[in-house]
Amino acid sequence: MLGPGFIVAATGVGAGDLIAAAVAGQRFGLAVLWVVLLGALFKAVLNEGVSRWQLATGTTLMEGWIRHLPRWVSWYFLVYLCFWGFLVAAALISACGVAAHALFPVLPVPAWGALHTLAGAVLVWTGGYKTFENIMKGLIAAMFAVVIICAAWIGAPVGEFFGGLFIPSMPEGSSRLLLGVMGGVGGSATLLCYGYWIREKGWCGKEMHRRTWMDLCSAYVLTGLFGIALIVIAAGVEPADASGQALILALSERLGDLLGPIGKIAFLIGFWCSVFSSLLGVWQGVPYLFSEYVYQIGKKEITPPPSRSRSYRAFLLFLAIPPLALLFFQRPIAIVILYAVAGAFFMPFLASLLLIMNNRESWVGEMKNGIITNIALVCSLILFGLLFGFEIAQRFF
Repeated sequence: MLGPGFIVAATGVGAGDLIAAAVAGQRFGLAVLWVVLLGALFKAVLNEGVSRWQLATGTTLMEGWIRHLPRWVSWYFLVYLCFWGFLVAAALISACGVAAHALFPVLPVPAWGALHTLAGAVLVWTGGYKTFENIMKGLIAAMFAVVIICAAWIGAPVGEFFGGLFIPSMPEGSSRLLLGVMGGVGGSATLLCYGYWIREKGWCGKEMHRRTWMDLCSAYVLTGLFGIALIVIAAGVEPADASGQALILALSERLGDLLGPIGKIAFLIGFWCSVFSSLLGVWQGVPYLFSEYVYQIGKKEITPPPSRSRSYRAFLLFLAIPPLALLFFQRPIAIVILYAVAGAFFMPFLASLLLIMNNRESWVGEMKNGIITNIALVCSLILFGLLFGFEIAQRFF
C-alpha cells in the first residue's frame, strides 16, 4: 500500500542533510532535536500539497503552473532545475565516492564517484519503476535500521532528549545552521518527483488522498527519526576537524570505540546506503521534471512512457556525466554544501505556489487547502524565506 513516500524519504536524506545534521549535533548537542522534527513536519505539508493538486486535477503541479501562472514562473524553474540538477548531481557523486572510499579505500574518491554515477544511470536506463522501487526499499531498510539502532545503542539522557525534542531553544550562533538543517530535512526540488511516482503507482483521484497522506506521514516519520538519530550520534563527538567528511568519519570512529569494529562498519554502510539511494532517486525522479517541461512547452505528444522519452534520457545523462568534472577539484564536501545552499532557493518558491494554486476552488474544487494547511504553508514560507535571505546575504554581501 505504500512505496512512493519511502522513495521520497530516501531521496531526500542526501549528503548535505547528513552533514548539516551531524554538524548541528556536534556543535549544539541534543538541544536542537526539535529542528529536525519541525523540518520533517513542514516537508510533509509541502509534499502533501504536491499530491493534493495532482489528485484533485489529474495533472502534475508543474503542468498546473505552466497552464495557469505567468510564463516567467516556468522559465525561472527551468533555469533553476538545470543549475540545481548539476550541483545536486555533483554533490551526490562526490558523497558516494567518499562513502565507498571510507569502506573500501582501494580506489580514490573520484573513481568511486564515477562508478556510482554510471551504475545509477544504467539501473535507471534499463529498469522500470517496480525494479527501482524494490531497490530503494532495500536501501531504505538498511540505512534507517543501521543509523537508528546505532543511536539507540549509544543512548541519550532521557530528560535532555525529550527537552531537546519538544522544547525549542536556539543556542547562541545556531540560527543559520538550524535553518539549514530544517531546509535540508526531506529534500527540496525532489518533492515534485512524488507526483510522478504516485502516477507510476497508479494512484489517482481524490479517493487516494488518504492513502497518499498515510504514505507521506510514514515517510517523514522515518526521515525525522533518521535526523534525530544522527544528532544523537554526533552529540558526543569532539573531532579535531568538525567539517564535512572529517565529521562523518569521526562519527564512525566513535561508534567503533563504543560498539567495536562492527559498529563502525555498520554506520559507514548506513551512510553509503543513504547517499546512494539519494543518487538513485534523483537519477530516476528529476528527469521527469525536465521531460514534463519539454512536453508542456513544446505541446507535443510523447508516445513512449516518460521514463523512455528522449528528453528524460537526455537529462539523465546530463545528471550522470558532466558533473564528474567537478570531482577533480578535490573539494567534494564543498560541492555538497554548495548544493545545499542551492536547495534553499526552492522551498519559498514551492510554498508560494501551493498557497496560490491549492486555494483556488475553481482549480482544485473541494480539495482546496484548509486553515491548518494554510497556516503551515505560511510558516514554511517565512522560515524557508529566512533561510533564503541568510544564504543570499552570506554569499553576496
